[in-house]
Amino acid sequence: MSAVESWLLRAARRRPDHEALLGTTWSALAVEVDEVARRLWAAGARPGEPVGLALGPGRPFVLAVHALGRLGAVVVPLDPRLADAERDRRLAGVPVGAPGRGRTLLVDEDAWAALPAATGDARLLPEHELDDVAIVVHTSGTSGPAKPIGLTYRNWLWSALGSAATLGCPSDERWLCALPLNHVGGLSVLLRSAIAGTTAVVHERWDTDRVLASLAGRLPEEGPPPTMVSLVPTTLRRLLDAGLRRTDDMALRWVLLGGASIPAGMLEEAADAGVPVAPTYGMSEATSQIATLGPPLFCTTVEIAGEDGVPTREPGVVGEVLVQGPTVCRAVLGADDRLHTGDLGVLDDRGHLTIVGRSSDTIITGGENVLPLEVERVLEADPAVAEAAVFGRPDREWGERVCARIVPAAGATVDLDALRAAAGVALLRHQVPRELELVDELPRTPSGKLLRRELR
Repeated sequence: MSAVESWLLRAARRRPDHEALLGTTWSALAVEVDEVARRLWAAGARPGEPVGLALGPGRPFVLAVHALGRLGAVVVPLDPRLADAERDRRLAGVPVGAPGRGRTLLVDEDAWAALPAATGDARLLPEHELDDVAIVVHTSGTSGPAKPIGLTYRNWLWSALGSAATLGCPSDERWLCALPLNHVGGLSVLLRSAIAGTTAVVHERWDTDRVLASLAGRLPEEGPPPTMVSLVPTTLRRLLDAGLRRTDDMALRWVLLGGASIPAGMLEEAADAGVPVAPTYGMSEATSQIATLGPPLFCTTVEIAGEDGVPTREPGVVGEVLVQGPTVCRAVLGADDRLHTGDLGVLDDRGHLTIVGRSSDTIITGGENVLPLEVERVLEADPAVAEAAVFGRPDREWGERVCARIVPAAGATVDLDALRAAAGVALLRHQVPRELELVDELPRTPSGKLLRRELR
């Protein structure tokens, strides 16, 4: 199979009266999207050419994504808060489109409001070549400039199939999305819902109280409560602190939790509250999910690079995580046809993956390697600590010294001397932070990833 029917048209054909977005069926959405597509064609959108989409989360963004898909244009989602220079840099670096193309079409709030009238000569595509690039996402840029990743229709399709095989996908699925839609996690909700013909419940911004009410089925305007929600640890923390608990009115099957390391004790706290959490490891280069609830997706192969660099699935070997499969962007594959993630992980005897850190974050102090994630888990085991971030600072004697910033739990007081002493019991001497600092919050991207470079 080299082509696939437009997911929007397929959903409208198979489930015309099923809700696609709040208050809109798939058949009605298809009509609305085609009108937007004709207006975008009049604005200059063309097959195979990139279109920057700098709209906030909400209905216009969803319409534009599907409309550009109907035209065969390549969607380039951008955070609307980006400075002009960074936005232009990202658009100029998009690896699709005709050589020497002029300025890339940008659809921001002003351009959306001023779209020209629909034109009758627009060429709407009923299907897509699986290996055509659908969307160019950008990596989070936590350790350097954000990189463009061109994800094909094949990548998105296999990601949806792999997710459904792991988490299930009932016909009445309602997936709540309160993540930024310009990131792969938010986009995944939209595209998986289209592929399955299910419902996406899109919130235009993060509002803890609204998400709580939505999950509890207390928002009549949203209809039945969500069965799925995608969160990052920061947003799950906010919900738990605000009183998230399982109730009889909930329909929640899973909280898909990813995007950053999960603080110690969070999964246990969620379980005590009756909240089903599916921890997931993923990245933009692999169309989001790689491993969920421990094992890799059925279509994904995960190996570990041993000390000799040879890929292995031997339990207990710590090394760089290597990924293969149809969800992986081909442009980022190494010479060995694998995605070298830069993350350090270990497989157990069941093939379940645990991430232990990132190779670029490793601190070398006095010739000894320190993985920040290992130290963070020890620090976060203290109930007075909400979050910890460990990083290295230059040191004349040791090369680097281990440092940590600590966010206290709500209403708690952290005794830094006692925290350091407790860390000294659980860790090796070279792993214990030499500097501890209390802060109100840690620097993070809009998608919740820790900006470790800003700590240094």
